[in-house]
Amino acid sequence: MTTLIKSAKIVDASSPHHLKRKDILIVDGMITKIEDTIIQQDATIVTFNNLHVSLGWFDTSVSLGEPGFEERETIDKGLRVAAKSGFTSIAVNANTNPVIDTKSSVEFLKNKAKGHATNLYPIAALTQKSEGIEMAELYDMYQSGALAFADYKRPIANDNLMKIALLYAQNFGGLVMSFPKNKAIAGEGIANEGINSTKLGLKGIPDLAEHLQIARDLFLLEYTGGKLHIPTISTAKSVSLIKEAKKKGLQVTCSVSINNLFLSDDNLHGFDSNFKLNPPLRTKGDVKSLQKAVKSGVIDIITSDHNPIDIEHKKVEFSQAKDGAIGLESAFSVLNSIFEIEEFIAQITTNPKEIFGLENTSISEGNIADVSLFTTDGEYEFTLENILSTSKNSAFLGKTLKGKAYGIFANNQLVLNQ
Repeated sequence: MTTLIKSAKIVDASSPHHLKRKDILIVDGMITKIEDTIIQQDATIVTFNNLHVSLGWFDTSVSLGEPGFEERETIDKGLRVAAKSGFTSIAVNANTNPVIDTKSSVEFLKNKAKGHATNLYPIAALTQKSEGIEMAELYDMYQSGALAFADYKRPIANDNLMKIALLYAQNFGGLVMSFPKNKAIAGEGIANEGINSTKLGLKGIPDLAEHLQIARDLFLLEYTGGKLHIPTISTAKSVSLIKEAKKKGLQVTCSVSINNLFLSDDNLHGFDSNFKLNPPLRTKGDVKSLQKAVKSGVIDIITSDHNPIDIEHKKVEFSQAKDGAIGLESAFSVLNSIFEIEEFIAQITTNPKEIFGLENTSISEGNIADVSLFTTDGEYEFTLENILSTSKNSAFLGKTLKGKAYGIFANNQLVLNQ
């Protein structure tokens, strides 16, 4: 298979062609030539307005439903959506029924994903059935391809269990993740505790619930000397806690959901259940602090936190709706609406691969082609027509966004969003 990408601006700081507009020739999945102009008669030509090419995007928090919730999204459909949305790799949460907590269930996910352009990496449950009581067989799942270990959106209340997990994972280089929420403090809250929750009569979740859990985990991390990833932080104080921990030399990394980078609890007026998220939407001040932390590099990873929910569990009264929103299709356009491309590209390419233990490459001759294709130009209103997923629970419906993904070239496959 021969593919010729024409006149593409290369966005890759590790490449000698960074920020240069070049033709890229790919033969049998390998980049064989990068020059100002290439003529290749037998090639599939890829040409778009203002075409940009970067290293393949990696989303580290994607839920697909299968097994157990195929009505929300199947693995096959989800991987096709990811590819057309510009992602060459996704890490899939154990947000399934049964939970991904055994070697065989990890292998199930890997086998279902074979043959797709987008790579699927399982995030296995940290505890059996994600119940937070007994640790799962981490090493067996790691050997079968589990990329990291987390009870999706479920905090580990048992301090000793988290300590043991951090110690045990060091023996084989496993990555432990801890959702930042103290359940006792959060209680039955469904929205950020503040002026808006009070006005709307919604039970609040104090940001203290997030801070207490992060502080506990950082103390445990300092004790064990291991490494920890804290997914989807949502407050300014959380940024400060993690920044200080990094200064102390702790091996801690964190991510933020695109939802919390763009939206605030002001969006809750109207009780649209698409804004019922976990972590909840916080204040505008928190949003600004999170955006600043992306630019400064304190936040290591940006994720869409893609979580499809079927209409029966989403289009209901706000308090009864399940948490979560889809985000793959809108991810790039949202980020491109907030930041300049070089302010966030590392958080969706090289950073997540390094943190999750995957090999980084560059857009250079002789390397495997694993690239995302996109444009930074053009504004549009995000509507249902832009949603490729089975579920339609997007928090960005009706929002004006900028730029779009054209598709990917990965695993010797060209997938375009057209």
